[in-house]
Amino acid sequence: MIRFKIKELIAEKEFKERRKITLQEVSDSTGVNRTALSKMMNPSYEYSTTTKAIDSLCTYFDCNVGDVITHIRN
Repeated sequence: MIRFKIKELIAEKEFKERRKITLQEVSDSTGVNRTALSKMMNPSYEYSTTTKAIDSLCTYFDCNVGDVITHIRN
């Protein structure tokens, strides 16, 4: 199973920048739909996305692919 770590990345960015970051801000900055981000954050919803979306999230959060997604063995 693939797990997205969007919540963790937002929390880390909020801490570093000492401000609140909304899903709408992430959506506006990355071009990834806010609904898609919400689905990525819900582990019970097995969401599939594009490499372009992952690339945009990596750029926004200034991180690597492994920081955005992880594989969990069942």
